[in-house]
Amino acid sequence: MKAFTTLTGTAAPLLEKGKPMPNVDTDMIIPKQFLKTTERTGLSKGLFHELKTNADGSPNPDFVLNRPAYSNASILIAGENFGCGSSREHAPWALLDQGITCVIAPSYADIFHNNCYKNGVLPIALPLDVVEALAAQAGGANHVFTVDLEAQTVTGPDGVVHSFDVDEGRKANLMKGLDEIGASLEAGAAIDAFEEKRRLTTPWLERAS
Repeated sequence: MKAFTTLTGTAAPLLEKGKPMPNVDTDMIIPKQFLKTTERTGLSKGLFHELKTNADGSPNPDFVLNRPAYSNASILIAGENFGCGSSREHAPWALLDQGITCVIAPSYADIFHNNCYKNGVLPIALPLDVVEALAAQAGGANHVFTVDLEAQTVTGPDGVVHSFDVDEGRKANLMKGLDEIGASLEAGAAIDAFEEKRRLTTPWLERAS
């Protein structure tokens, strides 16, 4: 998993009627017909498929990620309850395959939120009014944002700095590029020491050979 420290890149606003789109579920992020693989590459073709594709299969030129200015977006701005629906890990995989490593929204569905951290995507929660203001800025001529995980800040094109909260353990793992397995392996020496101490002090707990 790639380490996340700071990110400066284009932010794409996912809008509905001019506001950050709420209740974007995982089926909208990556529809079920694209879940036939366990590979993490190639999934960007299914990302927001129903939004970015017309009924005849042609690209929808009005969809934000189809617009040239946002084709290399690394940050996505959306509305409340982002990632609701089924618990498909393909959702953060598809975002990553598109190059999106950070989502900014007022709130997230729990399972999607957890899956983001497991796969190297930073889900930032900010108040709705702040998210709306950032989305408006992202829709302007300058849509470059900076995310600093160590400082826990988002800076928009207007230079205003917004602070966000993040669990310290998850922050540390993201900054080191560690998923849950990697974090466990990093604690290998401490685990070995604990098991040896238990073997010596409570030998009756050891399984008979």
